[in-house]
Amino acid sequence: MSEDPKKDTFRKNLMQKQSEAKIVRRIVLTVFIILIIAFSGIIGGGYLYIKSSLEPVDPNDQTAIDVTIPIGSSVSTISRILEEHDIIKDDRVFKYYIKFKNESGFQAGNYKLNKSMTFKDIITSLKEGKLLSEAAFQITIPEGRQLTEIASIIANHTDFEETEILATLTDKEFINSMKAKYPDLLTDDIYGENVKYALEGYLFPATYPYYKEKPTIEEVIEPMVKKTSEVVAKYIPTLQEQKMSVHEFVTMASLIEEEATEKADREKISSVFYNRIDVNMPLQTDPTVLYALGEHKDRVLYEDLEVKSPYNTYQNKGLPPGPIANAGEVSFVAALTPEDTDFLYFLATGEGEVIFTKTLEEHNKAKSKYITNN
Repeated sequence: MSEDPKKDTFRKNLMQKQSEAKIVRRIVLTVFIILIIAFSGIIGGGYLYIKSSLEPVDPNDQTAIDVTIPIGSSVSTISRILEEHDIIKDDRVFKYYIKFKNESGFQAGNYKLNKSMTFKDIITSLKEGKLLSEAAFQITIPEGRQLTEIASIIANHTDFEETEILATLTDKEFINSMKAKYPDLLTDDIYGENVKYALEGYLFPATYPYYKEKPTIEEVIEPMVKKTSEVVAKYIPTLQEQKMSVHEFVTMASLIEEEATEKADREKISSVFYNRIDVNMPLQTDPTVLYALGEHKDRVLYEDLEVKSPYNTYQNKGLPPGPIANAGEVSFVAALTPEDTDFLYFLATGEGEVIFTKTLEEHNKAKSKYITNN
């Protein structure tokens, strides 16, 4: 007697599905094994490549190779230069090695390196750097200098005319190139409607060595912008917490720098400015008037206070449109950490002391004592 046709069909279908499942499992297993082998090959090959890249280019070649690291070079730039000179095999491996080891403090300069050097030897050489005296020349930018003054300082140390330098400092194409490189520092605020010079206040006061005999104007200026970026970067998290823009920060620091004397307590000066802003009182700081006038004077006259300019803080409340000079780091710190005071006034004596007072009456008495009678 024959089996039930339905059971026979079911059995055949089941056997066919089991057979197909075995085939699928074999295919999956084969693909998995192939992937494991390929992955192992990639990992192994990658390991061997990285291991090779970490080794000297040629352990037996100690021929000196001249390598110049320009001022302001990033780790990526340094790595690329070293690869171009065959000092290392792969710039990416060198760059990530530096990050992994948390190395920093590389110095610009002219080096004699060779293909037998290890990463450790190269890094040690780059961190030792060159003494400033070995540079072709150096430029010192003091605190509290305006853009026009900085142009004059650069002109005194180079073959460029002051007008050429100022033209570059105000050239929108150059400014935009700096803006692209240092976006956290140079924001759209530098192009504010009433801003006199976009880069005013953004050239940090420091001594800059130059290792080329005749760098371009751009090569002279960029390290100053880069240094400002490095200084300001440390305070950006605090600025974000305080909801203060970088431009406002640099502007406030410039006011503190211009008002401070060597003996001045910058945190107290900072407190006066913030206290005035809090009570909707004009900042009334003389350096902004002089900036509006475009001249330097020992004393601001009452008639000077009438100058029509958005920079005149006697006529306009709040911060001026932008910085009025460059500021040192001490003033940057003061701009973020004003002392907790009730002072609304201050004045500097002839000896450089700064007298802080809470009321206009106290201020006038101090002025009569320390200024009018002198």
